[in-house]
Amino acid sequence: MVTRGSIQSKAGTFVRITALLAVTLILTSAAWAASERVIFSFGDTNGEYPDSDLVLDAAGNIYATAVSGGDHDSGAVVMLSPSTQGWTETVLYSFRGASDGSEPYGGVTLDSAGNLYGTTVAGGTGGSCDGGCGVAFKLTRRNGTWYETVIHNFTGGTDGTGPGAGLTIDARGNLYGMTPTGGAAGFGVIYKLTPAAGGWKETILHTFTGGADGGGGSPGRLLLDRAGNFWGVATAGGQYGSGTAFELSPAGSSGWTYKTLYAFQGEPDAGFPYGALISDAAGNLYGTSYYDGANDLGSVFRLSRVNGVWTESVLYSFRGGSDGSSPISNLAFDAAGNLYGTTSEGGASSCGCGVIFKMTPGAGGQWTESVVYRFQGSPDAAFPYNGLLPAGGGVFFGTTVHGGDDDDGSIFRFKP
Repeated sequence: MVTRGSIQSKAGTFVRITALLAVTLILTSAAWAASERVIFSFGDTNGEYPDSDLVLDAAGNIYATAVSGGDHDSGAVVMLSPSTQGWTETVLYSFRGASDGSEPYGGVTLDSAGNLYGTTVAGGTGGSCDGGCGVAFKLTRRNGTWYETVIHNFTGGTDGTGPGAGLTIDARGNLYGMTPTGGAAGFGVIYKLTPAAGGWKETILHTFTGGADGGGGSPGRLLLDRAGNFWGVATAGGQYGSGTAFELSPAGSSGWTYKTLYAFQGEPDAGFPYGALISDAAGNLYGTSYYDGANDLGSVFRLSRVNGVWTESVLYSFRGGSDGSSPISNLAFDAAGNLYGTTSEGGASSCGCGVIFKMTPGAGGQWTESVVYRFQGSPDAAFPYNGLLPAGGGVFFGTTVHGGDDDDGSIFRFKP
């Protein structure tokens, strides 16, 4: 079983990621009346340990990755298809743990043609890493069968190691991602994959130094705005050693410009952010931190730009009891402007399996946190490492790395 041993210390890095792709999904079955429901339980050949963001296509199919399990116990990409009777699961691809990659974290990214893209933290043919340095892959459907193509083998050198974050795609079909380690300084990179005749080309856009720019690209995928700028977080490094938030902007023929927006200061400030950033209509950025806050159990934070200067506010510090602790996921907005997220731990006294929380904006810029669901453990969902996917009509979907019928992970549906 793959574990999160790499987050046992604050300075540790782990590999994982998030996508937010909202479409309207209409299901008429009365079975969806419950506020939270496990719609699929992972196990064995269906995959295990789904540390995965979710994506939805226009038909309402849900796509996810499982880190282990599958036909060769090296992970799988799965699809859930809805009907009035429930959900049907299809394993699209089982990794062999060899040149095709192994242990896909972070989910997949969908392009306009229906192809899927993702990364694995191990496997591949590049470099001298024990078990491989990971790959970026593409899944294409032909005549009803899905085929995998490795579009980049990571070497563990200047191109990075163990790319466990989801990929971001732009309008031209270029892919962008981060690695937590590797690169010239050993602290990870931000990279671009460009489709070209005869294959794909990788370009390094930024190499983390572990200094003022941060260290370790986060498992949360990069946020792309309309102007072509990227926003993200580094899990460690920075002026105070507690991670950074950054902007990466195209600079024409001179390449890309990296700017540190904020250096997290640690307790009682936020520290060690792992999830992706999201933006509101005013351009404010929101995220979570695994550590620190007032109680060193994680926080929800906001970054706002005033007269060109970014300032940070901790909107909530988790207490570690019934309100949850240690969030490692992105946040998601509902139609009313409330924020929803998950914590990886805390919640129910019988389990401590994590919670779904809601942040409600109030007067004077104040926010109020409330727990809207506490996971109960198998056969319920347990331990959400990823954020929620808005699916229209007030419905969210999410994954947990444990729970479900066999305690091998689940996909759940939630409606406040």
